[in-house]
Amino acid sequence: MKVYVRAPYKKECLDELKRLFDQVVYEPWTETGERYYEDELLEHLLSEEPDVLITELDRVTEKVLNGYRGLKAIGDCRGNPANIDVEACTRHKVPVICTPARNRQAVAEMVVGMILAFERNLVQSVEWVKDRKWVEGTTPYYLWMGHELQGKEVGIIGFGGIGRIVAKILEAFDCNVSFCDPFVYGNQGDHGQFQKKTMEEIFNESDIITIHLNVTDETRGMITKELLSSMKKDAVFVNAARSALVDYDALFKLLKEKRIGGAIIDVLDNEPPKAGDLAFADLPNVLLTPHTCGAAYEVTDHQSEILNEGLKVWLSGKDIEKVIFNKELCK
Repeated sequence: MKVYVRAPYKKECLDELKRLFDQVVYEPWTETGERYYEDELLEHLLSEEPDVLITELDRVTEKVLNGYRGLKAIGDCRGNPANIDVEACTRHKVPVICTPARNRQAVAEMVVGMILAFERNLVQSVEWVKDRKWVEGTTPYYLWMGHELQGKEVGIIGFGGIGRIVAKILEAFDCNVSFCDPFVYGNQGDHGQFQKKTMEEIFNESDIITIHLNVTDETRGMITKELLSSMKKDAVFVNAARSALVDYDALFKLLKEKRIGGAIIDVLDNEPPKAGDLAFADLPNVLLTPHTCGAAYEVTDHQSEILNEGLKVWLSGKDIEKVIFNKELCK
């Protein structure tokens, strides 16, 4: 079988692909330029004639699958195959294998880093120095004084891979970490130190709230105006998950009126943002980043390792329901 690799891949894992398959063509988007849209992708598939496509950004649509019917499987180096028409793949009986948790360490570390930056006024103080405002008579020690994390009540909504790493890191800062997750039972941690609470308790009691959920029918709009309004006056809200989880109109109003302490936002309704989205950036109590929490070089290593393991399961033909995204094909 032949594999066409369009995602950046760890060398050792690429070598393993060469042992698993007869032929491997490596043309990652990092070398050829940005993603292929359907016409360009179809053109390359017809030229290469692969059995397996490994992608990350390329748009796999009904048109692509109709135009090239040789695909036996698709590997997508993403936690959620947003670039792929999964329903079309299911109709064409093409299994899709994803790489969940590929960037969980990167996201967790960045979230904690942004919390530190926010609480200690890092961005503003750096810009203040760059703007040559540190002159005789100024007192930066008091001007940019911030808050320690020690002793803070931190609430985590969603206690999966990312949420657990965030909790573990913040434990080292001696934070009091609690979580809300209907699929996790009882307190967690080696000594039960991460306390399970209700959503209402998290929003009422936490100094810092960070959400780590996928968007589903159940979670879309889950963080409502009512929940946000119940936060402490000096509490900080963090969203490095998805904007669809949160009532951003309500959040913006609360921030503008300074009814909560602030927000750290890595995801917007529109990316690239429209003018309305960037209104958040104009608020002094908001730290806004361009959806880069998961952007670490090591993610390439993680996605390569996870996908190779999934492909080996698929090649074995055993327990493939554990690794494919469109599990309807296993019925």
